[in-house]
Amino acid sequence: MYGDHHTTFYCGSTFDRQKQLEHTRYSPVKESKRAYRVEWEHVVPAHAFGQSFRAWREGDAACVDSHGKAFKGRRCAEKTSTLFRFMQADMHNLVPAIGELNGLRSNYSFAMLPGEERRFGACDMEIAARKAEPPPEVRGDIARSYFYMDAAYPGRGVISGKNRTLFEVWDRADPVDAWECERQRRVARLQGNGNPFVYQACQERGL
Repeated sequence: MYGDHHTTFYCGSTFDRQKQLEHTRYSPVKESKRAYRVEWEHVVPAHAFGQSFRAWREGDAACVDSHGKAFKGRRCAEKTSTLFRFMQADMHNLVPAIGELNGLRSNYSFAMLPGEERRFGACDMEIAARKAEPPPEVRGDIARSYFYMDAAYPGRGVISGKNRTLFEVWDRADPVDAWECERQRRVARLQGNGNPFVYQACQERGL
């Protein structure tokens, strides 16, 4: 997938075959191993759609560990639901990200935040009040990932009414580029299905 595109999604850091990062715009918050390691992040957080699964919220009779203790949440949803496993592994929703940034973003939803705090050097990513505002150059990519997940897995609460309006604005403001189109084609070949929101936009732009 990324053999010739070793670049993280949010901040444009590059990574090598050992998934070690080199930063040009991003300044780590802490000098930790995670700040220099690439991780695969869900654009739509697993927590966001996981809550729609009963096993995540309440557990299941099958979700008991070797000590007889019941568990719920992501681990239980993975154990009991094929659909959840498909959603969690959907490559249209996975991007390479700086490990530290992945951890700081957590499961927060995207929004426009007041002010222009710069915690990450020249990378225009903001995280505050349990919300994340991504750089302008990936906002359309994010919107089209959300549109895809909402359409591919209906009834799972992927997009709220408020966020749909925001994502429609982002979709128009940040149109598809050559890499987003190529990535869509690669995922479609590997996974067997495309992202129609990206595909159509790429056709219209001749990409």
